[in-house]
Amino acid sequence: MRAVAWSFFGVRKSREHESDIAQLNPVHVIVAGVIGAVVFIGVLVLVVNWIIASGVAK
Repeated sequence: MRAVAWSFFGVRKSREHESDIAQLNPVHVIVAGVIGAVVFIGVLVLVVNWIIASGVAK
């Protein structure tokens, strides 16, 4: 999950990136990426609903 989280931000040292490539299973990376994307979208939806409900965005 940590490698996927860093990839969402686009920040990673090349030495750590190379060690991740050697150790990680591609299926696990894909599953973690999908979970991360769903959580990110869910947080965005909650924030937008909260802003709309608060009356700030009229």
